[in-house]
Amino acid sequence: MSAAKIKRRIGKYELGRTIGEGTFAKVKFARNIETMEPVALKILDKEKVLKHKMVEQIKREIATMKLIKHPNVVRLCEVMGSKTKIFIVLEFVTGGELFDKIVKHGRMREEEARRYFQQLIHAVDYCHSRGVYHRDLKPENLLLDTQGNLKVSDFGLSALSRQVRDDGLLHTTCGTPNYVAPEVLNDRGYDGATADLWSCGVILFVLLAGYLPFDDSNLMNLYKKISVGEFTYPSWLSLGAMKLISQILNPNPMTRITIPEILKDEWFKKDFKRPVFLEKDDTNLDDVDAVFRDSEEYHVTEKREEEQPTAMNAFELISMSKGLNLGNLFDTEQEFKRETRFTSKCPADEIISKIEEAAKPLGFDVHKKNYKMRLEKLKEGRKGNLNVATQVFQVAPSLHMVEVRKAKGDTLEFHRFYKNLSSSLKDVVWKSEEDMQDRS
Repeated sequence: MSAAKIKRRIGKYELGRTIGEGTFAKVKFARNIETMEPVALKILDKEKVLKHKMVEQIKREIATMKLIKHPNVVRLCEVMGSKTKIFIVLEFVTGGELFDKIVKHGRMREEEARRYFQQLIHAVDYCHSRGVYHRDLKPENLLLDTQGNLKVSDFGLSALSRQVRDDGLLHTTCGTPNYVAPEVLNDRGYDGATADLWSCGVILFVLLAGYLPFDDSNLMNLYKKISVGEFTYPSWLSLGAMKLISQILNPNPMTRITIPEILKDEWFKKDFKRPVFLEKDDTNLDDVDAVFRDSEEYHVTEKREEEQPTAMNAFELISMSKGLNLGNLFDTEQEFKRETRFTSKCPADEIISKIEEAAKPLGFDVHKKNYKMRLEKLKEGRKGNLNVATQVFQVAPSLHMVEVRKAKGDTLEFHRFYKNLSSSLKDVVWKSEEDMQDRS
């Protein structure tokens, strides 16, 4: 048997691979073990937050973000804390980054770019109206869901990499200067709303042109171009798009166009559909205060546990002997069996991997937890979607038993599925029920 894996669990969330990392935070894929819902878990170092005197601001912004339920903003589900860490549970968005489309396909058609820009502006306006500013809008923070809709991530949380001075204004040393407003680079303090809007203008330009408006290998030259708003338009942009971009990329924040004015712009308004969504007022904010309390009573538990197949003793094996001798998927009355088993000398991890590889081409969605799997047929059958449950048991150090049973759907379809699965697992199966029947 292969070496056991170590699983890390934070409260009710089982942690997986790292999907992002920054100066203040690491983001991991995780799954709610109660609902099996996938989430993104942002892990922050509490000491760094305390060191930069950001506690009250972070508490305020996390509380506000919990109240925001906009369809184009990545949802903040809950926040937890331990003695040394802050855990922020976020909606997991699976469609990739918007700018991957630019890299792969180049500039967008004006209609497509406008639709994404409309979603971006509506999301930004909604959050600004609730006192939350992004301050770091850039390609990495623009995601797509499975329906191709824009999702803005890290709204309100980017203040972790910022510093507020005695003048009450935000100050920063920016890591992605191409998207940053001139007043941010000047470091004399800036307003979060107008700075966000500048970044939106740069994003719109990139969607329509396929390249950055401000770009230079020399950082000082780049800063100069941004400070005076020095850029040129490609020939294919419409007059309406150029007019709007010019008003957004105005280096003077005092005369820069505002979002209410953008919403009245003729180019922007074309085919604009305001998203319809319900705002829930039953959000619980108790967890936000609890995160920063020193008492262990409010701390989430962190567990590390070995992941390995369930061991099967001799008595359990004997109790299943009738099933082992059934021989095939039909009993004497020619009814279809709802479960079957086989043994394998392969490592448990390899068995799970091979089943997954075999099931996906057959049109099944695969859900794994430890050494249990749930296979769900994406296409509806005679009695709904076929669901198949599998589990790997350890009989001996080098021998495993795999149970395959129908959890939902048509039994005939399950029979056909198992026949197809068996043919794909010839190098995994040591003894099937048919082999055991032949030996009896």
